[in-house]
Amino acid sequence: MRASNWLLPEFISDILPAEARRLEELRRQLLDLYRCSGFELVAPPLVEFTESLFAGQRNDLPLKTAILVDQLSGRTIGIRPDITPQVTRIDAHLLNRQGVTRLCYCGVAFHTKPNDLIGDRELVQIGAEIFGYAGIEADLQIIGLAHQTLKVAGIHNATLDLNHPGIMRALVASHPALESEADKLNAFVREKAITSLRVFLNQLDEVPEGIKKALLALPNLYGGKEVLEQARQCLPKLAEIDSALNDLEQIAQRYPMLSIDLADISGYDYHTGISFALYAEGWHNALVRGGRYDKVATAFGRERPATGFSLNLRSLVQGLASAEPAEAIKTLWTDDAAQLAIIQQLRQAGQIVVQLFPNTEQTIEEYVFTQELVLDNDQWQLKSINN
Repeated sequence: MRASNWLLPEFISDILPAEARRLEELRRQLLDLYRCSGFELVAPPLVEFTESLFAGQRNDLPLKTAILVDQLSGRTIGIRPDITPQVTRIDAHLLNRQGVTRLCYCGVAFHTKPNDLIGDRELVQIGAEIFGYAGIEADLQIIGLAHQTLKVAGIHNATLDLNHPGIMRALVASHPALESEADKLNAFVREKAITSLRVFLNQLDEVPEGIKKALLALPNLYGGKEVLEQARQCLPKLAEIDSALNDLEQIAQRYPMLSIDLADISGYDYHTGISFALYAEGWHNALVRGGRYDKVATAFGRERPATGFSLNLRSLVQGLASAEPAEAIKTLWTDDAAQLAIIQQLRQAGQIVVQLFPNTEQTIEEYVFTQELVLDNDQWQLKSINN
């Protein structure tokens, strides 16, 4: 049977007027917010050579990337699944600035498979990144800007989820036997598989008991701010762990609505410091994800401290209340120069003016007509409409 030519691939969908307007209005508001905070806008290309897209990135990125062959060079190119690596490349290779650089962006990204059963494969990704500053102040600004992002969308009850893969990394680095089994250990800790973790550690006789106890404690170190004090009591006094807990403490002091999970090390191969997510009632997944990734730019020949966040505007907008129709002015289509001059003035002032074609019905769900521009005593005048 021949497929209908209007069908779209699975997990690909059109954006219809009400949602498209809401998305575009929010995009403009957020880019204005970032600009007012000192972030410069960049617009990377939709496709790049895969060696650039994948350089220094997460191990799962190639699986999310649609691969093509460039007909001009014969080289492999990919449709970007994530814009952050491209922005990192721009900072490290093209701008090549000294000191702090703040960049923001918004564009389409594409995943070969959806992240879940109700997700889209086409994302509208927006985000902000800070390069060139390793201090906690950059992390605080990024987390604060992520909160402001959701508040602009009308979400004021977002919960901050914090973690720091540097704690697990310090424990693994404390003994060669652990470093060689890092992937297996990470899986046990991340999945909170305490029994399997204990059995596995019992096989490593050369690893100190204190390190084993710390690894077994990690899956239970989740909750509120009290987790940090618990961690100080049961984790070894390693400089990297103390530094990580201090960073978490500084952020926790500013945000009462938060949770901490020291076993959440999903960004172990990518994040080098604080990583976070923002959740809100009504969305089944995190709305915003971000964190520090200081080592990524090394792949582009210039190591730079970096921290940032991103979100999918489509997912955000789909969970918001439907947009209300905008107020508009209607008028008949004529060639009257006086009428056209008034229409031009109204539109320049930000008013929506719709000219109705002769002998046709007008179906516009996006607008509600509250005024009408009519010819009265040879003068074009605005009159209110009682709907």
